[in-house]
This record gives sequence, C-alpha cells and structure tokens, in this order.
Amino acid sequence: MPTFTALTTLPGKAAAEKLGAAMENLNPEPTGVGVFEVEDNSGLWEVGGYFTQAPDETALTLLATALGAQPFVVSELPETDWVAHVRRELAPVEAGRFFVYGSHDADKVPEDAEPLLIEAAMAFGTGHHGTTLGCLRALDRLSGDGFVGHNVADIGCGTAVLAMAAARIWPETVLASDIDEVAVDVARSNAAANGLADRVRCVEAAGFDHPELRDAAPFDLVFANILKGPLVALAPDMAAHLKPGGYAILSGILNEQADEVIDVYSQVGINLVHREEIVDWTTLTLGRIAP
Repeated sequence: MPTFTALTTLPGKAAAEKLGAAMENLNPEPTGVGVFEVEDNSGLWEVGGYFTQAPDETALTLLATALGAQPFVVSELPETDWVAHVRRELAPVEAGRFFVYGSHDADKVPEDAEPLLIEAAMAFGTGHHGTTLGCLRALDRLSGDGFVGHNVADIGCGTAVLAMAAARIWPETVLASDIDEVAVDVARSNAAANGLADRVRCVEAAGFDHPELRDAAPFDLVFANILKGPLVALAPDMAAHLKPGGYAILSGILNEQADEVIDVYSQVGINLVHREEIVDWTTLTLGRIAP
C-alpha cells in the first residue's frame, strides 16, 4: 500500500495547531497528523500528514494560504520492509563492557563482552539512542569503580535493556517496571531471549506504585530513563525508595533540562555524581547522601 506525506512549515504554535486540526478534515483523510516545533530557534513549526491515498493538493494549497504556511510538499514514500531496514541500519552498540545486538549480528559478539540481545522489531531502547547508551555507560562506570548493586530497579524499563545489563553483571534479581502493558510484555520477551527470565522480574506500574517495588525497597540502584517531567515528579518517591549511599541513573533529559533536574533532586538529598552529554541528551548519575 502506498504512503504519501504532505509537509509544510509556518510561524507560531497556535497557527500550526489550527492547521493540523484542519488537515484532519481533509478528504481523503490522513492516517495521522503531526505538529512539531522546529528545534532551531527560528520560531517555525512543522505540520505534516500521512495518507494512504494521494492527498487533495488543491485543498492543501488553500489551507496553507489561509493560515500563512509555506506551500505543502507532497511526496510518495517507497514501500519498505521496516524490520529488514532496521536490521541493516542498526549496527551493534558497544557501551563499556556491554554489547547490544540483534540476532542477525550474533556472530559479532566479542568474547569479553556482556551481550544484550534486542531484536530489530523492538528497536526502541536498543542502545542506539543517546539516553540508553548514556545509562549503559553510567552503569559500566559505577561497576568499574567497585560499586555492586544488590537491589536494583529499572523504572520505565521499555525493552528492559538496563535491567538486563544489571542482571548480567550482578547475581541478583532486578525489578523492571513500565506503565505500558505492551512494554512489559516486550521486556519479559527480551529477558527470556537473553536467558534472564528468572533474574529480571517485570511488572506493570507507574513509578514505584506496585507492591513488589514497595516491598523490595530501599534500592541501592535505580534506573529511570523516561522524560524530564516524569523524572521531576518522581523525585520525592525516588528519595523514599533509594537507600542512603545508593545511586540513581537518570536519562531522557535534554541537555538544557539537566540543571533543573539536578536541582530538583538535590532538594530531596540526591546529588550529582556524574553527568554525560551524548548529542542532545544528558545522563545523570546521582547519589543519595548517607547519614
């Protein structure tokens, strides 16, 4: 089935949102519409839609003219086997001792690496994104400095790659949670594929809101690779569930947001130990002050 895109830019959030809403009423109607700010400080917004039939270019021109947008650029996308494409594009990732790979690259795993298998069809959270890569590097750094995690949680685990990494290097069971039921199923599948089904326990939960997490606390290491807003909201619960002298590895933070997150966590007694920027994203290693 062919896929068509129609893209334009215009100044101002309100006008962009109005244009996006108007596109929803086109015939043929789009299968999806997106409105995004262009991250170059230009003040421009991008509005785009996907269609399974060629869109009505006359109607698009009228909408663009009415709302002060640039003329829409309409393109037909080639049909793509996306899993095959991801397999070609996602090379294995090395993050310290950890080696994240798909089964198509099983022959490339170094003998001295800690292997983490994530299939291409479950590509988010493979380690290619700067947030996951930063968390894996932070874990490798902590472990290299002599830290041993006896009680570890991965909050907002996604593919559970971070929980699995901890389970690879330490002989304890790691608790992994996600608010999304599908993500929890994916996490369980990944743990089983890595031979860690009995070492990575996956539960559906928002933050620490699950009996298993509450009963297992306090933790000496918590991963939270989510986004700034949820991380800020999580700070008091993090302080309540993190052992004095324990560490939190946080990511999903844009570089310009990092200072705010550091400040919020310092107010609950969890202070900066290390920070790393990878392209647009910052990973923070924080420590809770021991009494």
